[in-house]
Amino acid sequence: MRYSIYVFLGACSFGVLSTFVKLAYADGYTVNQVSGSQMLFGLLLFAVVYPFTGKSRMTLRQTAFLLLVGITVGLTGIFYYSALQTIPASIAIVLLFQFTWMGVLMEAFLARRKPDRSQWISLVLLFGGTILAGGILGTQGALEGITWTGVVLGLLSALSYAFFIVLSGKAPAELPFIQRSLVISVGSLIITFLIFPPDFLADGSLFGRLSLWGFLLGFFGPVIPTLLFTIGVPRIGGSLASILSAAELPVAVLMSWLVLSETVSGWQWVGVAVILTGIVLPEWLTRRSKEAGPA
Repeated sequence: MRYSIYVFLGACSFGVLSTFVKLAYADGYTVNQVSGSQMLFGLLLFAVVYPFTGKSRMTLRQTAFLLLVGITVGLTGIFYYSALQTIPASIAIVLLFQFTWMGVLMEAFLARRKPDRSQWISLVLLFGGTILAGGILGTQGALEGITWTGVVLGLLSALSYAFFIVLSGKAPAELPFIQRSLVISVGSLIITFLIFPPDFLADGSLFGRLSLWGFLLGFFGPVIPTLLFTIGVPRIGGSLASILSAAELPVAVLMSWLVLSETVSGWQWVGVAVILTGIVLPEWLTRRSKEAGPA
Protein backbone atom coordinates (compact mmCIF):
# COMPACT_ATOMS: atom_id res chain seq x y z
CA MET A 1 0.00 0.00 0.00
CA ARG A 2 2.83 2.41 0.89
CA TYR A 3 4.46 2.09 -2.53
CA SER A 4 1.13 2.63 -4.27
CA ILE A 5 0.81 5.89 -2.33
CA TYR A 6 4.29 6.92 -3.50
CA VAL A 7 3.30 6.46 -7.15
CA PHE A 8 -0.05 8.19 -6.57
CA LEU A 9 1.68 11.22 -5.02
CA GLY A 10 4.21 11.28 -7.84
CA ALA A 11 1.37 11.45 -10.36
CA CYS A 12 -0.29 14.22 -8.34
CA SER A 13 2.98 16.17 -8.54
CA PHE A 14 2.89 15.85 -12.33
CA GLY A 15 -0.65 17.25 -12.25
CA VAL A 16 0.60 20.53 -10.80
CA LEU A 17 2.83 21.19 -13.82
CA SER A 18 0.18 22.31 -16.32
CA THR A 19 -0.80 25.24 -14.10
CA PHE A 20 2.79 26.46 -13.76
CA VAL A 21 3.34 26.02 -17.51
CA LYS A 22 0.31 28.21 -18.25
CA LEU A 23 1.58 30.87 -15.84
CA ALA A 24 5.04 30.76 -17.45
CA TYR A 25 3.48 31.13 -20.92
CA ALA A 26 1.44 34.08 -19.59
CA ASP A 27 4.74 35.70 -18.58
CA GLY A 28 5.80 35.51 -22.22
CA TYR A 29 8.19 32.55 -22.08
CA THR A 30 8.38 30.01 -24.91
CA VAL A 31 8.14 26.23 -24.87
CA ASN A 32 11.92 26.03 -25.41
CA GLN A 33 12.62 28.19 -22.36
CA VAL A 34 10.05 26.46 -20.15
CA SER A 35 11.13 22.91 -21.03
CA GLY A 36 14.84 23.66 -20.85
CA SER A 37 14.71 25.51 -17.52
CA GLN A 38 12.53 22.76 -16.04
CA MET A 39 15.07 20.05 -16.81
CA LEU A 40 18.01 22.25 -15.82
CA PHE A 41 16.62 23.01 -12.37
CA GLY A 42 15.57 19.40 -11.91
CA LEU A 43 19.15 18.29 -12.44
CA LEU A 44 20.55 21.06 -10.21
CA LEU A 45 18.23 20.11 -7.35
CA PHE A 46 19.40 16.50 -7.49
CA ALA A 47 23.03 17.63 -7.78
CA VAL A 48 22.72 19.70 -4.58
CA VAL A 49 21.56 16.76 -2.42
CA TYR A 50 23.59 14.04 -4.17
CA PRO A 51 26.86 14.59 -2.20
CA PHE A 52 25.00 13.95 1.07
CA THR A 53 23.40 10.65 0.03
CA GLY A 54 24.54 7.06 -0.39
CA LYS A 55 26.35 6.00 -3.54
CA SER A 56 27.14 2.76 -5.30
CA ARG A 57 29.38 1.89 -8.21
CA MET A 58 27.36 1.84 -11.43
CA THR A 59 28.05 -0.34 -14.40
CA LEU A 60 27.97 1.06 -17.92
CA ARG A 61 24.79 -0.91 -18.59
CA GLN A 62 23.04 0.53 -15.52
CA THR A 63 24.08 4.05 -16.48
CA ALA A 64 22.83 3.61 -20.04
CA PHE A 65 19.51 2.21 -18.84
CA LEU A 66 18.90 5.11 -16.43
CA LEU A 67 19.81 7.62 -19.14
CA LEU A 68 17.22 5.92 -21.35
CA VAL A 69 14.60 6.34 -18.63
CA GLY A 70 15.52 10.02 -18.47
CA ILE A 71 15.15 10.38 -22.22
CA THR A 72 11.56 9.15 -21.96
CA VAL A 73 10.87 11.82 -19.32
CA GLY A 74 12.30 14.55 -21.53
CA LEU A 75 10.47 13.33 -24.62
CA THR A 76 7.15 13.30 -22.78
CA GLY A 77 7.43 17.00 -22.03
CA ILE A 78 8.75 17.85 -25.50
CA PHE A 79 5.95 16.01 -27.31
CA TYR A 80 3.20 17.24 -25.00
CA TYR A 81 4.26 20.90 -24.90
CA SER A 82 4.63 20.83 -28.69
CA ALA A 83 1.19 19.27 -29.10
CA LEU A 84 -0.32 22.12 -27.07
CA GLN A 85 0.90 24.52 -29.74
CA THR A 86 -1.11 22.82 -32.50
CA ILE A 87 -4.26 21.38 -30.88
CA PRO A 88 -6.64 22.46 -28.08
CA ALA A 89 -5.53 21.64 -24.53
CA SER A 90 -8.61 19.48 -23.94
CA ILE A 91 -7.65 17.23 -26.86
CA ALA A 92 -3.97 17.16 -25.90
CA ILE A 93 -4.70 15.97 -22.35
CA VAL A 94 -7.00 13.22 -23.64
CA LEU A 95 -4.30 12.04 -26.03
CA LEU A 96 -1.63 12.13 -23.29
CA PHE A 97 -3.79 10.00 -21.02
CA GLN A 98 -3.77 7.14 -23.45
CA PHE A 99 -0.61 6.20 -21.53
CA THR A 100 -2.84 4.30 -19.08
CA TRP A 101 -3.80 1.48 -21.44
CA MET A 102 -0.44 1.68 -23.23
CA GLY A 103 1.41 1.12 -19.96
CA VAL A 104 -0.83 -1.75 -18.90
CA LEU A 105 -0.39 -3.51 -22.25
CA MET A 106 3.39 -2.95 -22.23
CA GLU A 107 3.67 -4.47 -18.78
CA ALA A 108 1.41 -7.37 -19.79
CA PHE A 109 3.62 -8.06 -22.81
CA LEU A 110 6.84 -7.95 -20.80
CA ALA A 111 5.44 -10.09 -17.99
CA ARG A 112 3.74 -12.51 -20.40
CA ARG A 113 0.56 -12.07 -18.38
CA LYS A 114 -2.83 -10.74 -19.46
CA PRO A 115 -4.34 -7.81 -17.53
CA ASP A 116 -6.91 -9.04 -15.00
CA ARG A 117 -10.60 -8.13 -14.95
CA SER A 118 -10.19 -5.29 -12.45
CA GLN A 119 -7.54 -3.65 -14.63
CA TRP A 120 -9.73 -3.78 -17.72
CA ILE A 121 -12.65 -2.25 -15.80
CA SER A 122 -10.34 0.41 -14.42
CA LEU A 123 -9.03 1.29 -17.89
CA VAL A 124 -12.58 1.73 -19.19
CA LEU A 125 -13.39 4.04 -16.29
CA LEU A 126 -10.17 5.99 -16.78
CA PHE A 127 -10.82 6.45 -20.49
CA GLY A 128 -14.37 7.66 -19.92
CA GLY A 129 -13.30 9.87 -17.03
CA THR A 130 -10.54 11.43 -19.12
CA ILE A 131 -12.99 12.37 -21.87
CA LEU A 132 -15.22 14.07 -19.29
CA ALA A 133 -12.49 15.69 -17.17
CA GLY A 134 -10.68 16.91 -20.29
CA GLY A 135 -13.61 19.21 -20.96
CA ILE A 136 -14.52 17.91 -24.40
CA LEU A 137 -18.19 17.36 -23.60
CA GLY A 138 -20.19 20.50 -23.16
CA THR A 139 -17.43 22.72 -24.61
CA GLN A 140 -18.37 24.43 -27.85
CA GLY A 141 -15.69 24.09 -30.49
CA ALA A 142 -13.62 21.67 -28.42
CA LEU A 143 -12.97 19.53 -31.48
CA GLU A 144 -12.06 22.44 -33.75
CA GLY A 145 -8.49 23.17 -34.73
CA ILE A 146 -7.31 19.55 -34.62
CA THR A 147 -4.30 18.77 -36.80
CA TRP A 148 -2.72 15.43 -37.59
CA THR A 149 0.60 16.78 -36.36
CA GLY A 150 -0.92 17.63 -32.98
CA VAL A 151 -2.62 14.25 -32.69
CA VAL A 152 0.62 12.40 -33.47
CA LEU A 153 2.56 14.53 -30.98
CA GLY A 154 -0.09 13.92 -28.31
CA LEU A 155 0.01 10.17 -28.83
CA LEU A 156 3.81 10.20 -28.81
CA SER A 157 3.72 11.97 -25.44
CA ALA A 158 1.46 9.19 -24.16
CA LEU A 159 3.79 6.51 -25.53
CA SER A 160 6.91 8.05 -24.01
CA TYR A 161 5.15 8.51 -20.65
CA ALA A 162 4.07 4.86 -20.70
CA PHE A 163 7.68 3.85 -21.41
CA PHE A 164 8.82 6.01 -18.47
CA ILE A 165 6.43 4.26 -16.08
CA VAL A 166 7.26 0.75 -17.25
CA LEU A 167 11.02 1.37 -17.42
CA SER A 168 10.95 2.91 -13.93
CA GLY A 169 9.84 -0.48 -12.67
CA LYS A 170 12.89 -2.11 -14.27
CA ALA A 171 15.45 0.37 -12.91
CA PRO A 172 18.30 -1.20 -10.89
CA ALA A 173 16.84 -1.21 -7.38
CA GLU A 174 20.23 -1.94 -5.80
CA LEU A 175 21.35 1.63 -6.54
CA PRO A 176 20.42 4.43 -4.10
CA PHE A 177 17.30 6.20 -5.35
CA ILE A 178 18.93 9.67 -5.39
CA GLN A 179 21.74 8.30 -7.54
CA ARG A 180 19.25 6.70 -9.89
CA SER A 181 17.20 9.88 -10.09
CA LEU A 182 20.26 12.04 -10.79
CA VAL A 183 21.27 9.96 -13.81
CA ILE A 184 17.67 9.96 -15.05
CA SER A 185 17.68 13.77 -14.83
CA VAL A 186 20.88 13.90 -16.88
CA GLY A 187 19.16 11.91 -19.63
CA SER A 188 16.16 14.27 -19.54
CA LEU A 189 18.39 17.33 -19.79
CA ILE A 190 20.44 15.95 -22.68
CA ILE A 191 17.46 15.11 -24.90
CA THR A 192 15.71 18.39 -24.07
CA PHE A 193 18.76 20.51 -24.87
CA LEU A 194 19.34 18.58 -28.10
CA ILE A 195 15.81 19.29 -29.35
CA PHE A 196 15.33 22.70 -27.68
CA PRO A 197 18.75 24.45 -27.69
CA PRO A 198 19.17 26.31 -24.36
CA ASP A 199 19.24 29.86 -25.73
CA PHE A 200 17.93 31.12 -22.40
CA LEU A 201 21.37 30.46 -20.90
CA ALA A 202 22.89 33.13 -23.13
CA ASP A 203 20.15 35.75 -23.54
CA GLY A 204 19.67 36.45 -19.83
CA SER A 205 16.13 35.03 -19.61
CA LEU A 206 17.13 32.77 -16.74
CA PHE A 207 17.80 35.79 -14.53
CA GLY A 208 14.18 36.89 -14.77
CA ARG A 209 11.02 35.12 -13.64
CA LEU A 210 11.99 32.12 -15.76
CA SER A 211 14.16 30.97 -12.88
CA LEU A 212 11.06 30.86 -10.64
CA TRP A 213 9.06 28.81 -13.12
CA GLY A 214 12.06 26.61 -13.88
CA PHE A 215 12.54 25.87 -10.18
CA LEU A 216 8.86 25.06 -9.58
CA LEU A 217 8.59 22.96 -12.75
CA GLY A 218 11.85 21.19 -11.95
CA PHE A 219 10.79 20.43 -8.38
CA PHE A 220 7.32 19.16 -9.21
CA GLY A 221 8.40 17.59 -12.53
CA PRO A 222 11.76 15.84 -12.75
CA VAL A 223 12.43 15.74 -8.98
CA ILE A 224 9.39 14.61 -6.95
CA PRO A 225 7.79 12.23 -9.50
CA THR A 226 11.13 10.70 -10.51
CA LEU A 227 12.03 10.04 -6.87
CA LEU A 228 8.67 8.55 -5.96
CA PHE A 229 8.38 6.53 -9.17
CA THR A 230 11.85 5.02 -8.85
CA ILE A 231 10.95 3.93 -5.31
CA GLY A 232 7.38 2.79 -5.87
CA VAL A 233 7.04 1.40 -9.39
CA PRO A 234 9.53 -1.49 -8.92
CA ARG A 235 7.43 -2.64 -5.95
CA ILE A 236 3.96 -2.48 -7.50
CA GLY A 237 4.63 -3.09 -11.21
CA GLY A 238 4.01 -1.05 -14.33
CA SER A 239 0.34 -1.99 -14.77
CA LEU A 240 -0.85 -0.69 -11.42
CA ALA A 241 1.53 2.28 -11.69
CA SER A 242 -0.03 3.24 -15.05
CA ILE A 243 -3.48 3.22 -13.47
CA LEU A 244 -2.40 5.18 -10.39
CA SER A 245 -0.69 7.75 -12.60
CA ALA A 246 -4.09 8.84 -13.88
CA ALA A 247 -4.28 10.92 -10.68
CA GLU A 248 -2.44 13.59 -12.68
CA LEU A 249 -5.57 14.79 -14.47
CA PRO A 250 -7.82 15.37 -11.42
CA VAL A 251 -5.01 17.38 -9.81
CA ALA A 252 -4.56 19.40 -13.01
CA VAL A 253 -8.28 20.21 -13.09
CA LEU A 254 -8.28 21.15 -9.40
CA MET A 255 -5.22 23.38 -9.76
CA SER A 256 -6.71 25.16 -12.77
CA TRP A 257 -9.82 25.87 -10.74
CA LEU A 258 -8.04 27.00 -7.56
CA VAL A 259 -5.04 28.89 -8.97
CA LEU A 260 -6.08 30.03 -12.44
CA SER A 261 -9.76 30.54 -11.56
CA GLU A 262 -10.74 28.61 -14.68
CA THR A 263 -14.33 27.48 -15.00
CA VAL A 264 -14.76 23.76 -14.43
CA SER A 265 -18.01 22.30 -15.70
CA GLY A 266 -20.15 19.75 -13.93
CA TRP A 267 -19.14 17.14 -16.51
CA GLN A 268 -15.49 17.72 -15.67
CA TRP A 269 -16.12 17.15 -11.95
CA VAL A 270 -17.99 13.95 -12.86
CA GLY A 271 -14.94 12.93 -14.92
CA VAL A 272 -12.66 13.57 -11.94
CA ALA A 273 -14.86 11.34 -9.77
CA VAL A 274 -14.84 8.59 -12.43
CA ILE A 275 -11.03 8.74 -12.73
CA LEU A 276 -10.61 8.49 -8.95
CA THR A 277 -12.96 5.50 -8.95
CA GLY A 278 -10.90 3.85 -11.68
CA ILE A 279 -7.71 4.46 -9.67
CA VAL A 280 -8.90 2.90 -6.40
CA LEU A 281 -10.84 0.03 -8.00
CA PRO A 282 -7.92 -2.42 -8.58
CA GLU A 283 -6.58 -1.95 -5.05
CA TRP A 284 -10.04 -2.33 -3.52
CA LEU A 285 -10.86 -5.49 -5.49
CA THR A 286 -7.46 -6.98 -4.59
CA ARG A 287 -8.00 -6.31 -0.90
CA ARG A 288 -11.52 -7.72 -1.01
CA SER A 289 -10.26 -10.85 -2.74
CA LYS A 290 -7.57 -11.35 -0.08
CA GLU A 291 -10.08 -10.86 2.73
CA ALA A 292 -12.48 -13.34 1.16
CA GLY A 293 -9.73 -15.97 0.94
CA PRO A 294 -10.04 -19.23 -1.00
CA ALA A 295 -13.55 -20.35 -1.82
